[in-house]
Amino acid sequence: MDSFWDNNDNAQKVFQHLNQLKRQRDNIQDIKTSIENAQTGLELLGETPDDTDILMEIKNLIQNLEGKVNTIEIECLLSHEWDTLPCIFTINAGAGGTDAQDWAEMLLRMYTRWFDIKGFTIELTEITSGDEAGIKSATILVNGPFCYGLCKNEIGIHRLVRQSPFNANAKRQTSFAAVDVIPQFDDSYKSINIEPKDLRIDTYRASGAGGQHINKTDSAVRITHLPTGIVAQSQSQRSQTANKDTAMKILTARILNRLESEQKEKIDDLKGSNEIAWGNQIRSYVFHPYKMVKDHRTNTETSNIQKVMDGEINPFIEDHLRYQSKEKLDKS
Repeated sequence: MDSFWDNNDNAQKVFQHLNQLKRQRDNIQDIKTSIENAQTGLELLGETPDDTDILMEIKNLIQNLEGKVNTIEIECLLSHEWDTLPCIFTINAGAGGTDAQDWAEMLLRMYTRWFDIKGFTIELTEITSGDEAGIKSATILVNGPFCYGLCKNEIGIHRLVRQSPFNANAKRQTSFAAVDVIPQFDDSYKSINIEPKDLRIDTYRASGAGGQHINKTDSAVRITHLPTGIVAQSQSQRSQTANKDTAMKILTARILNRLESEQKEKIDDLKGSNEIAWGNQIRSYVFHPYKMVKDHRTNTETSNIQKVMDGEINPFIEDHLRYQSKEKLDKS
């Protein structure tokens, strides 16, 4: 038992897995209890059919039951070995100039709210401000139940159509931003040897939100893996050493993802298209001349665009998981 506690990181992972199993067990027990309560309510309603209180209670039980069954269903669809891993979530502005950079910041806000709804923990490790407004890019470390399994459904190009606030004539503008998600591997899963001579480490003064320490010291770190050209950077920590550790964690995950992508066909769908422009979008967000958000993979859509921008994107993710599951069944 002493050896178990010697490795704190491994102990934390074991407890995280146990908590996940406990949560799933509790959900199943809650479903069983809800069914029993609903059956009891129906029996009572049969004796007193005019009792509106019992009827309302049954409706609430069924609604609650649907939510719990949906949770179990979605978790059953998240069966890949990496689906429970934390992830590295990246947003990059694409074609559309200042509008695209503003759109990338809008997506950052949307996803930050969704992470909060899901109860995920996040760390914004890098953000690059736009030339006039918005952001050029942002990188977030995300952790929580089935984190990568859920977040990977957002990989791809996101298209915005609206009247541009940056155009004097308020002309309709189409902008693009890309979302990329890769699993965050740990040492217990797989390790690689990165030679120090293969790295270029640059330090710079951080920019953007981050407290009073921002812009006072060259604490931000950018690491380039010279053989592959893969870059990772961090500016969220107060010390250069801490930012270097975070950047190395991101760099290692990106290199691992590259190696796996090159060697294994089973993860060909990990990466979206590299071209952030027309024709490659997975989802469109139309603010003008009408209001609609539509996922082009599943045809799931809604006219409540404000709700979506406030982080209510679960229907798109869940429908995409169901769509992928059906595709696999149809091919088998």
